[in-house]
Amino acid sequence: MARLSSALAVFAIVAAGVSTAPAVSSQETVETFVGGTDGGALFKTYCAVCHGKTAKGDGPLADDLRFRPPNLTLLAKRNKGTFDADQVRRFVDGREPVKGHGGPDMPVWGDAFKRSREGFSEKAVKARIDAIVDHLESVQAK
Repeated sequence: MARLSSALAVFAIVAAGVSTAPAVSSQETVETFVGGTDGGALFKTYCAVCHGKTAKGDGPLADDLRFRPPNLTLLAKRNKGTFDADQVRRFVDGREPVKGHGGPDMPVWGDAFKRSREGFSEKAVKARIDAIVDHLESVQAK
């Protein structure tokens, strides 16, 4: 709890524009706080609450959802051994509906990243989504 309180305090200082860090841009500070383009950190920040820390569909909110989140470590296995990064990227982004992906239970991360308080560019949105996709590819069951 103390770690969370410390993180929130740091975020509040950054959000207020008061920083004691020398020569660090506000964009770098925000990216450091939300995980930048580290796919594992982004996954833990945005996805693990539903999909679980290990992407197996067992996050703390999984039982409270209308449909249980899938085990994302089996994406390649379910697709004849091939990880379809383009399709996964479209699932994560969510702004372009993907046939067979189900309903609107998952947040539209493309919009969420684009409309964030920090005003990320489309390039930054793509970098974050690509990082999450790369992370998911790295956790596929062998």
